[in-house]
Amino acid sequence: MKKTLFFTLFITLLSLSSFAQSSKYKCMIQMIGYKGEAAYVIISLINPQGAYEKTLAVLGPDKQWYNTLKEWYKFETKAKSKLSTITGASVNGGDRAVRTIEIEDSKLNKGYKLRFESAVEEQKYHVKDVELSVTPQGLTERVEGTGYIRFVKLSKVQ
Repeated sequence: MKKTLFFTLFITLLSLSSFAQSSKYKCMIQMIGYKGEAAYVIISLINPQGAYEKTLAVLGPDKQWYNTLKEWYKFETKAKSKLSTITGASVNGGDRAVRTIEIEDSKLNKGYKLRFESAVEEQKYHVKDVELSVTPQGLTERVEGTGYIRFVKLSKVQ
């Protein structure tokens, strides 16, 4: 009896998890050749109303500098996410960084965007350095940046 109940519960949980499917994308960020300290870059999921929904990646290890990414920092101090699993090194001028991000399939074609914010110590902050639509086309196009990011290119991980 206990084994049957456990098996039924296991199958139910397994089927429920299929409703929250997500896809992984390799995200390549190419920086412009600026002078100065390494840039901090935040990749966020933005909902159709233009508000932050989730932090997908943080390129920059020192929490003391997160407040230089002003708009994201306001969201993050309220959300109090566990960022340690999605952080990595900051990115120097002219370098590139590759991160794998995960996006729920249910967000596709629903008005969501990916926002890439960038900041460099004692230089300008770019709240929308790159912003792209969470659509099959938007997630595969090369998108030019407006600040420290030269371009972003995503590709779906199979």
